[in-house]
Amino acid sequence: MNKKMIKIEMLSTGDEVLYGQIIDTNAAWLSQLLFQEGILMTARHTVGDDLTQLICTLKQHSLDNDIIIVNGGLGPTSDDLSAQAAALANHESLILHQEWVDKIEQYFSSRGKTMSPSNIKQAMLPQSATLIDNPMGTACGFKMQINQCLLYFTPGVPSEFKEMVKTSILPEIKLSFPTLEKKLCYRLMTMGQTESDLATQIDSKLNIPTDIVVGYRAAMPMIELKLTGPELQKNKMDELWQQIKSIVANNFLYEGVLTQHGDLGLAMLVSRILLEKDQTIAVIEQQSAGVIAHQLFECEAPLVKSEIVPLFLEESKAYFLDILTKYRADIVLGLVNFRERNTEFTLIIATSQQFLKFNLKYTGRQQNRHITQKILCAIALDALRRYLENKPIIGTNVWLDLIE
Repeated sequence: MNKKMIKIEMLSTGDEVLYGQIIDTNAAWLSQLLFQEGILMTARHTVGDDLTQLICTLKQHSLDNDIIIVNGGLGPTSDDLSAQAAALANHESLILHQEWVDKIEQYFSSRGKTMSPSNIKQAMLPQSATLIDNPMGTACGFKMQINQCLLYFTPGVPSEFKEMVKTSILPEIKLSFPTLEKKLCYRLMTMGQTESDLATQIDSKLNIPTDIVVGYRAAMPMIELKLTGPELQKNKMDELWQQIKSIVANNFLYEGVLTQHGDLGLAMLVSRILLEKDQTIAVIEQQSAGVIAHQLFECEAPLVKSEIVPLFLEESKAYFLDILTKYRADIVLGLVNFRERNTEFTLIIATSQQFLKFNLKYTGRQQNRHITQKILCAIALDALRRYLENKPIIGTNVWLDLIE
């Protein structure tokens, strides 16, 4: 089959996923993993714990895809319906797979427990199913064909799902489609320019081939920029990437993915710089209410003091210098005196040699408190990064005014 013709879809199941009670991290993880292997996910769908809807979805979607990876619904409870739906969609019966009963019994006995009779349900699978081992749990994975489409049924527990995909499903897909072409994806993070402005600058200055795509992802207050294309175009992509970095240089934060927690990338970068320079830090906050310190702590920064101060901090210089001395901090970062009425605030960076104070105004649209805290945190961390890298502390930012 031609590599451009493969159609692969993920079907997530469960009321808790459909109604947003849990975040479907499995779908995001699978999409990213497949992309790295040159396999582009065609679509992702979610269906609740409704047997009729599941049967209908399996029938219809199997007509349009080469592969469907179904996630969830393989457990021992009454709302685990994937195996039953698969059998009915393919006009066959559920049968007991004794080899999986033996596996479940061994799983429990090795832990000094007795298997509950309800677990037998996990070994009742469609007659045409081929079992897929689950070395980490009792939910049996399986594969079968419906309407010439190959369906993989996987457990919803993330650790079990990921192990099954990596060790069993992905190798089989790659073997079935050996001509799949790997994709490259370069990523960087910016702050201080709108998505449309970035796109206008790049589109006007670069001639980008049709098989290479520039993408943008807004993550308030930052924008991630991505360059995606086939591995065969690596030389051209490398050339374009250097040009893109030059275009966005004034708003560039960092390249790549520094942490799996998207909100912590800038904090991770700052933490690494502090550790490299052997600098300890104290953080004084007001409106951000500890968000800056929390992010630095999560990234294992050398944080020696964190404090939330009253609405307006008088005699700030004396206060910050006292923190430097009392806690033996090399740097004190402060974000204080936020005025909700006009979104003005004060940013302070204090060391034993310098006391830098900036009165700033955020001019972007009004946000809720949580988003405002994220914005202020990013501004403060970027200022600290710039200070540590000997750059102008207040960078180019269309949403930020320096008040003289």
